[in-house]
Amino acid sequence: MALAAAKRKHIGNPTERVKNTVMSRDQTAVAEGSRRAPEPPIHGPEGFEGMRRAGRLTAAALDLLMEAAQPGVTTEHLDRLAFEFGMDHGAYPASLHYRGYRKSICTSINHVVCHGIPNDKPLREGDIVNLDICLILDGWHGDSSRMAYIGEVPRKAQRLCEITYEALMRGIQAVKPGGSTNDIGRAIQTYAESERCSVVRDFCGHGLGRVYHDAPTILHYVEPSYDVPLKPGQFFTVEPMINLGRPAVKVLGDGWTAVTRDRSLSAQFEHTIAVTEDGYEIFTLSPKGLDQPKPQG
Repeated sequence: MALAAAKRKHIGNPTERVKNTVMSRDQTAVAEGSRRAPEPPIHGPEGFEGMRRAGRLTAAALDLLMEAAQPGVTTEHLDRLAFEFGMDHGAYPASLHYRGYRKSICTSINHVVCHGIPNDKPLREGDIVNLDICLILDGWHGDSSRMAYIGEVPRKAQRLCEITYEALMRGIQAVKPGGSTNDIGRAIQTYAESERCSVVRDFCGHGLGRVYHDAPTILHYVEPSYDVPLKPGQFFTVEPMINLGRPAVKVLGDGWTAVTRDRSLSAQFEHTIAVTEDGYEIFTLSPKGLDQPKPQG
């Protein structure tokens, strides 16, 4: 789940935006009852095992939601499925009651960038929807999201989803010890912009483990004033939000739902990963191979 930056103002200066993002994470950690670490925590074998279990369960939950997301199904129904799945497997949805949020998942449809709130409106043929869930299992957080096609979707929407998934994987493949967070942002931004799409600046990835939002902040674009070294044992999400139009977003009156200002389509994919001694490990891969968008037509 992207940082709940809906509670902060949009700031034009990139340096100020990064500073404000980091401050928001500190405030978020306090709201969770755990202080955000001043530096990215380094985890050992116990943490890796805990995150593997949480990540596998989160990925299995997303498999269930992807298969259930069909024309005529409501996002409220998907939310109930996610809650029940978590309860049946001894896990709790991290977003439920998080800073006042009342749902177990986020469902962001078409021009909604992130943090869309499930409701009783049926999904329609041709929609694309981001399904975002974080499950807490034995104290460890698994956080992931995918794009679901609702029936047959327009080619431009398919293309956006394919570009966004490729941007995610290029960002993850840039992760290695001795590198830095800007390597991730550079890989994502360079690819997305080469495909004439834009990278959302107002939301970002985040460290996690036993804390939902922790250090480091993971930007999906290059910001020279903020660049954190990558070290083995760090856990974080990579979750680029890519728009077909301009990158600007606005937050609606509910304080959560972020939409594109120009009403262009937006897509997002997310994995929870670890930095390892020789690269990275993805904790949230789909057991059914449903990670990436499937070709249509």
